[in-house]
Amino acid sequence: MNKRITFSEAGSGKGFLTLLAITGSMVLVGFLSFLFMEHSGHHVTGMNNQVVWGLPHVFAIFLIVAASGAANIGSIGTVFGKKIYQPLGRLSIVTAVALLIGGLLVLVLDLGHPDRLIVAMTYFNVKSIFTWNIALYSGFIGVMVVYLWTMMDRSKKVKKLYKPMGYVAFLWRIILTMGTGSIFGYLVARQYYDAAIMAPLFITLSYVLGTAIYTLVLMMAYKFTGRDLGDAVLNRLRYTLAIFIAAVLFFELARHLTNLYATEHHGIEAYILRDGGFITSLFWYGQILLGSLVPLFLVWCKKLKNNRTALVLASIFAIIGGASFLYVVLIGGQTAPLVLFPNALVESSFFDGVVTTYSPSIYELMLGIGGVGVALLVILLATKVLRLLPDSLADSVADPHHKS
Repeated sequence: MNKRITFSEAGSGKGFLTLLAITGSMVLVGFLSFLFMEHSGHHVTGMNNQVVWGLPHVFAIFLIVAASGAANIGSIGTVFGKKIYQPLGRLSIVTAVALLIGGLLVLVLDLGHPDRLIVAMTYFNVKSIFTWNIALYSGFIGVMVVYLWTMMDRSKKVKKLYKPMGYVAFLWRIILTMGTGSIFGYLVARQYYDAAIMAPLFITLSYVLGTAIYTLVLMMAYKFTGRDLGDAVLNRLRYTLAIFIAAVLFFELARHLTNLYATEHHGIEAYILRDGGFITSLFWYGQILLGSLVPLFLVWCKKLKNNRTALVLASIFAIIGGASFLYVVLIGGQTAPLVLFPNALVESSFFDGVVTTYSPSIYELMLGIGGVGVALLVILLATKVLRLLPDSLADSVADPHHKS
């Protein structure tokens, strides 16, 4: 580093108050939706006996997976010793915790009876991946808080734990995302879920979502606080995002090619890739085209080098692609006909062998928006009261290879 980096809180001007009003409104929308769904029952949603995980679960898993990826920014600086990432660690950890809190709130409030969470926390089924995740999620927050403490400690008493906690945080978030992906990988009843590759696929997806969201948060924070943000930091995030998007594409290609090779999976592949209607369109246009190919072009096109608008668009499209992937996996995997007896025609009054219809209700969307609002509100308030933002990330300050 050419200069010593100092941190400070964000200001409290009109920009802060505007963002506070927007995020507060999002939280209020989600809370009102929860109250209505709690009072009326889940029949007001689009969920049914076949689609038991709806749009709120897409939002919840999106935020949980993104939380792990956001923490990756801090890990790169600590574990891999990349100095240019080290000043980004504080905001990275807070963003990760905020996203996880938002995701867990959506998940809990969609239970129908949130008080039943106490049962899940007091009676453990060690064979259930959901039980493991309770420990992983709560442990993640604890690890990240201690990790942040080692970063911000002024007395130097816990500074010696900075490196060890970096390794603990790195391993914890990988295990957490692997657990989330394994929820689907272990579900043998659904053909589109049952695959060991789901764990590494979700880990890689977390990097995409976390990097994209963190990039937008960082750029917005520096825009509203009038601080210098150099191209060196943004280009590191830009190319990191592109590499992870390409990795997700590779894992998706491997998964679909493997399924197409096995005759037993031809039906589900035909549904997702060709015959699924909205699900098929979302896969090809949302996940592959807009969510993968377009951001890769925006990053690697030489004419758009150092173009910040292109980076913002690439991040937004990457988020759209990740959300599309989760919707296709979560909803598409449930609406596809359930194969009870292979190579046999099954007909009954219980919708066996029939494509299930699912239309998300406005209340599900509102609850999901509320979860996003909670995450953004936590980030906003944290930057206001904690010294998370370097006063300058100009190239001359942040880039260790910068030449004056």
